[in-house]
Amino acid sequence: MDRSDVTLERMRTFVRVAERGSLSAVARELGIGQSSVTRHLRELEEAVGVPLLSRTTRRVTLTDEGSRYYANSIQILRLVDQAGDEARSTRGASAGTIRVSCTAAFGVLHATRLIFAFQDRYPDIEVDLSLTDERIDLVREGVDIALRLGPLTDSSMKLRVLGESRRLFVAAPSYLEARGCPAAPRDLVAHEGIRMSNVAGSDLISLEGADGRSHAVPFGGRFLVDHGLAAREALVAGRGIAPTHQWLVDDLLASGRLVPILPGYRLPSVPLSLLIVPERAGIARVRLLVDFLVEQVGGIAGIEKTRG
Repeated sequence: MDRSDVTLERMRTFVRVAERGSLSAVARELGIGQSSVTRHLRELEEAVGVPLLSRTTRRVTLTDEGSRYYANSIQILRLVDQAGDEARSTRGASAGTIRVSCTAAFGVLHATRLIFAFQDRYPDIEVDLSLTDERIDLVREGVDIALRLGPLTDSSMKLRVLGESRRLFVAAPSYLEARGCPAAPRDLVAHEGIRMSNVAGSDLISLEGADGRSHAVPFGGRFLVDHGLAAREALVAGRGIAPTHQWLVDDLLASGRLVPILPGYRLPSVPLSLLIVPERAGIARVRLLVDFLVEQVGGIAGIEKTRG
């Protein structure tokens, strides 16, 4: 083989194997057999003339030559994608796939609706949406952008803070009729709390009063859950009190199925952020979705947009 056998298909396969560390995972992702993945890699290595990957029974890792080749391949594939975008833009067309990861409950209740509106505007763009509350490796999973709640520390990604998510205490009228309504933060100790098991420190609630004083109150209960939609159902069922994002329960508050409690006290808000894989940031369709989300997110109940 010679250099003419370095095809984009083989290069893309190599890049994904380098990122995922697994031939079988890449085969599933690409919808091809593992033998095809192995063949792509073998043919690429033969064309390049050096081993790019080191294979063990458990994992595939990059050789020193492979690390350098991976970095260059990323740049080449990005230029290829951008060239295609620019060629299509001369006809006013945008096409291709965007892979999006989103916090689960927010994705079900709000992000899906925004994506539908985006696709109505750009009908030739396909969106592959993955809903998870786990902080996944975006590059490894082949994700272009991610919507996340809470503080973020991944400095390798481009970050756009879309807004601040307001939080409040809520409960069902049936629960309050049976157990009474807390009038002050200290009263929460005597109540049944619905807690998020995947949120650190959920057993201690911090609130700020109208006078600016801070209150830290132990918060317990018999029901812990790791999904916002399940917490929402528990609230409607009258299983207890919970601090929650306004966007998660705004419709239930409007219908009276839930009511706010401790209105004179404020819970800390939580940032809603957009993470963008740097190598994907320059692709036209990705930029279109990023700009669309920045534009539209302020219409969601309880999200206070940030400027800039």
